[in-house]
Amino acid sequence: MGLHVEDFEIGTPILSRGRTIGEGDISLFAGLVGDHNPLHVDEEFCRTETPYGGRIAHGPLTMSVAIGLMSQMNLIDGTAIGLLEVGWTFAAPVKIGDTVRARVTPLLARPTRDPARGVVKLGFDVLNQHDETVQSGFITLMMRTRNGAVPPAA
Repeated sequence: MGLHVEDFEIGTPILSRGRTIGEGDISLFAGLVGDHNPLHVDEEFCRTETPYGGRIAHGPLTMSVAIGLMSQMNLIDGTAIGLLEVGWTFAAPVKIGDTVRARVTPLLARPTRDPARGVVKLGFDVLNQHDETVQSGFITLMMRTRNGAVPPAA
């Protein structure tokens, strides 16, 4: 079970494990969302027509991986009620073979009028294998409070 609103330590960063972005990730994401921009699927185009020297991952793919890495840290599993807001900045490309990690920092945790719910805002820095920030942003979630926790099954 994930954390409740009251459990988040504001300002204390948590670092996820790493995840290497592979060719299959880019191909699957392109097919899933229908984004077949040559930046992502055409190696020759990227080698000759872009400053990257090769294909790069979709920005939203890397963002989704970062949110998934956060989810694997069991911060929100079973206690998140809904996603309220996302704000994201894309600072540098992520190439095939890059390994990314998410540094997640709780920025806000407050109750709502409903005592069973609260709002949590999590800041993200997505770091590559060189500890360079390639993306940053935040998500705001509606979360359960301890008062709103679902009792365990008998």
